[in-house]
Amino acid sequence: MTNRPAARVLLVDAAGRILLFHGGDPVAPDESWWFTPGGGLEPGETPARGAARELFEETGLRVDPAELGEPVWHQVIEFSYRHQWYRQDQQFYLLRVDRWQVDTAGFEEEERTSVDGHRWWSLAELDATDEDVYPEELPDLLRRLVSDDVALGGH
Repeated sequence: MTNRPAARVLLVDAAGRILLFHGGDPVAPDESWWFTPGGGLEPGETPARGAARELFEETGLRVDPAELGEPVWHQVIEFSYRHQWYRQDQQFYLLRVDRWQVDTAGFEEEERTSVDGHRWWSLAELDATDEDVYPEELPDLLRRLVSDDVALGGH
């Protein structure tokens, strides 16, 4: 098993929607899921710097790592990708934006083969979906982090 430190971003817009990417493992084409921007850290890279780098590569949104603040959540997961098992220790950062037009021009080749779309999700949509969304705790995490009802697409 390969240990992989990672950083991810919970990117939430003014309407309270969170950006998620859709894709899967190229060696398992019948499986797919939704997931937050982010990914593995480069050697010597801090989680905040890695989160900012990944956010720019995957969405075109450039932020100073300091703008991300402290991580809002931590998770360790194990998964298989391209027949290799990973133990991923990941930090999550919350970033609020008024709105953002996603630009995936910075995708690396691996992302081009494994990601097939993106969209902004409301909390109600996350609660109602039967699709796989990671982290699985995302709806509850958003409820805890974003206390403003309007920001959650509520009343």
